[in-house]
Amino acid sequence: MPQGTIKKLTDKGFGFIEGEKGDIFFHHSAVQDVAYDNLREGQKVEYEEGRGPKGPRAENVVLVD
Repeated sequence: MPQGTIKKLTDKGFGFIEGEKGDIFFHHSAVQDVAYDNLREGQKVEYEEGRGPKGPRAENVVLVD
């Protein structure tokens, strides 16, 4: 699975991950095993690459220890 760093979080429930292929969007519903409100910019994550209505998006986002 690709890895990246949380680059930006919004109060609207979505954010962006700085990934191996550039920035990728993620929605709070894609976050696994932790609440969206507990995420912080700069944390390392793993994710699966998916496709949303507006282009690529991260799915099954999990924190990396």
